[in-house]
Amino acid sequence: MTSPGARLDNVVSNLAGTLLEVLAGTVDGTTLITDVVVDDPREQVPVRPGAMLLCTAADVGDLPALLDRAVTRQAPALVVRAPLDLEPELRARIERSGVALLGLAGGATWAQLVVLLRSLLSSSASGEELLAGMPAEDSFALANAIGSLLDAPITIEDRDSQILAFSDRQNEADQTRIETILGRGVPQHARLAQERAGVFKRLYAGEKPIFIDTPQIEGVPGLPRVAIAVRAGDQVLGSIWAAVPGPLSDEKEQVLVDAAKVVALQLLRHRIGVDIDRQVRADLIATALTGGAPASGAIERLGLAHRTVAVLGLSLPNGNSADTAVSGQTRRQTLERITDSFAFHLSVATPGAVAALVGDVCYAIVPAPIRKGKENVTAMAQRISNDFLDRARDRPGGAAIGIGRDGSSSDPADLARSRHDADRTLRVLRQEPAGRVALFADVQLNALLLEIGDQLHNEGGLLDGPIARLHHHDREHGTTMAETVAQWLDHLGNTLNASAAMDVHPNTFRYRLRRAAEIAQLNLNDPDERFAAMLEFRLTRQRPSAAATAVA
Repeated sequence: MTSPGARLDNVVSNLAGTLLEVLAGTVDGTTLITDVVVDDPREQVPVRPGAMLLCTAADVGDLPALLDRAVTRQAPALVVRAPLDLEPELRARIERSGVALLGLAGGATWAQLVVLLRSLLSSSASGEELLAGMPAEDSFALANAIGSLLDAPITIEDRDSQILAFSDRQNEADQTRIETILGRGVPQHARLAQERAGVFKRLYAGEKPIFIDTPQIEGVPGLPRVAIAVRAGDQVLGSIWAAVPGPLSDEKEQVLVDAAKVVALQLLRHRIGVDIDRQVRADLIATALTGGAPASGAIERLGLAHRTVAVLGLSLPNGNSADTAVSGQTRRQTLERITDSFAFHLSVATPGAVAALVGDVCYAIVPAPIRKGKENVTAMAQRISNDFLDRARDRPGGAAIGIGRDGSSSDPADLARSRHDADRTLRVLRQEPAGRVALFADVQLNALLLEIGDQLHNEGGLLDGPIARLHHHDREHGTTMAETVAQWLDHLGNTLNASAAMDVHPNTFRYRLRRAAEIAQLNLNDPDERFAAMLEFRLTRQRPSAAATAVA
């Protein structure tokens, strides 16, 4: 079956970094690919001009003969298994021939390449091509099929733990899975617990499923998980997660391995359906922010090498989980619109800046001006971000921008740190009713308090200290002991002001304060105990007055 065709440069752009790489020759916009043919010298397969030849069994010694056949058959491109060590003379011969030599990336399969190439060459995206016997675009049907084979509720997630599809029977899982489905992504506390336990490092290090004893990691009741990375070549596209009572059998593990290959095709086909320039930019930015070995190459391709840069993160307020099916799509569309607007704003205000939507956050890498002035890169980013939020007509209320510390783009660790700073800043800003712009340096303490709260949550609960004893007493007796201590601390020990805030007589306030100190076993004359009490109030993430109101 043939198809109208696609330009060779578009084919390479779509599949670069996942399946294909250019080994030798020229890739331009004038060459048209009209067909895909698996080349076998033992068979005389009809080849029309413009076909891409897939040389599945070729090595470097076969290249001269393959090159001659490609020229004779007017095939503009050959694909062989990479890597391939080319001698200078052979490389020069390929350049003179006009044939592009492409390499199939390590870890990718020829079947994946054939499916994706045929999809690219198809003139209509509405055809009924099937993947594993079902419509290729129906990712939820694919999730259900995998869940049925494993006899477990599963999710298909992207690299940032955002939900792409999920199967039925999620009610058989646990509270964390329910929160994941409602929020369209793994809850922050669960993802942080998994990161600390090295789950993602294990997941992305191999090609086999891994078993995760989730209750031991997250400190909350629930089912264990079995997960496998979804790959295209050496690139991780996402993952599949199954909520299970225990480790899978060998047969079911193999089912999950095979399912990951089908999901990889699904995710790659989805990529082809979106704007390629946006996707390439997003992939490069995501790679640059990982801090790993490929980051330097991504920074080079983004044109930001050897610059002082800062990472910005733009986020929208969390949607209402009650109507996730509707709000999730609307939220994504809004994110894409605001990302395009922010990218345009940055390109005008700061030449060289890049921005893209990665997961649920728009990340931007902003370089310092080449001509250094009085304003550093983070201050400049803050000013530009405030201008954007003030002027953007289509931004929803609550949009926030977090700015990480600056660093050198030559050091991938600097970029990864700045991205981490931006994420932590955004998390603090999400606690506020109205969005704003903030530097990490301005919210570092608040970010630390949130992370301490996460640690306590993962250990099974909040602090069991003096303030907890006061809350317990208030619930049992209908008193306001916790609020009394909180007001006294908030007013720096000024009894008159604190009692006025509670609308009680100063003598009554003093009596309650002494009684509260006795109940809590709290020495208010000790600065260390006062600080611990203030910290405990803060970590409850709930004002004592609210607790008292609930009791009343």
